[in-house]
Amino acid sequence: MSRLSGVPYDGERNVLISAGGLSGILNVLLALVDVGDEVVLTDPTYAGLINRVRLAGGVPRLAPFRRDGADWRLDREALARLVTPGTRALLLMSPSMPSGGVLDRGDWQAVAEFACRHDLWLIYDAAMERILYDGRTVLHPAALPGMAERTVTVGAASKELRMIGWRVGWIVAPEAIVPDLALVGMGNVVVPVGIAQDAVAAALEAGDAVVAPAVAEWQQRRDVLLAELDGLPVMRPGGGWSLLLDARPLGHTGASLSRLLLDRAGIAATPMDGWGELHGARFLRFVFANEPAARLRGIGTRIRTALGI
Repeated sequence: MSRLSGVPYDGERNVLISAGGLSGILNVLLALVDVGDEVVLTDPTYAGLINRVRLAGGVPRLAPFRRDGADWRLDREALARLVTPGTRALLLMSPSMPSGGVLDRGDWQAVAEFACRHDLWLIYDAAMERILYDGRTVLHPAALPGMAERTVTVGAASKELRMIGWRVGWIVAPEAIVPDLALVGMGNVVVPVGIAQDAVAAALEAGDAVVAPAVAEWQQRRDVLLAELDGLPVMRPGGGWSLLLDARPLGHTGASLSRLLLDRAGIAATPMDGWGELHGARFLRFVFANEPAARLRGIGTRIRTALGI
C-alpha cells in the first residue's frame, strides 16, 4: 500500500486483516455510517456493494457512468450533484465492477476536491486496482492532497492474486479510526484463517511478478471478446474482469437476452438487475476472467445466430 500510494502507512497503526474484501467493506461501513447516512456509488456497481450499504443502515445514491462511445467515463458533475448535507461517504472502485470503468487522474482530483470540501470519507475498493489495460497505471486516491486522512482502502486477494475463496482482505485506514474498525471486525469474524493469511502474504511479497502476467492474459481475453462482439452495442472496459453488452438496442432486457443466449447458444452471461438504476437491467455481463482465449473465439457468431442477425 505504501508503495502504490506513496503514503507511509504502518502495519501496526494503519492495517487490519479482514475475512475477504467484501467483509472488510462491510466492516468499514458499519464503523463509519449511521442509519440514514447517504453513501455515493457509481452506476453500474456490484449489487453486493449496494446491499452492504443498506445492511449498514446507509442509503445508496448512484451516479451513472457516462458513456463516451464504447468507453465508460466518470460523470463528475453527476457525482457532485448527489452530495448533500446527509452524505457521509463515497464508495468507489477503479476499475469498477462490472463495467471495467477506470477513474483517471482528473477524476480522482475531482473526487478529492469535493471530498475535502464536504468533509466526506472515501471508501476505496481496491480489489482490482492493478488489473489495468492499454498501458494504464495505478493512481491511488490517498496520494492526493488532503486525502490520506479521509481515505479508507479495502483490498483483497481474490482478484489480482486469483485467490478466490481464501477470504483474506485488508483495510488500510487513518490511525484514528482503526480501533473502531477493529471492534467491528472482531464482532463479525473474530479473526481470518491463519493459514490463508500466510498464503496471501507469500503472494503479496512476490509483488507485481504474480500480477503482471495475469493482467496481460486478461487483456488478451478482453481483446478477443471485443473483436468477437464488434458491431454489437458493447462497452470497452479499461480494466477488470468483465464487459457489458447493451441489450436494449437488440430488443431485449439483460435478463431476457441472458436466457436467450443460454437456451440458443449455450452462453452463460449474467443479467444486471439490481446493479444500477440507469445501467443495470438493460445490460448483460460477460465475465472473461476464467475463459481461455480459445474458448472465447466464435462466441460472436453464436450470439448473432441466436439473435437471428
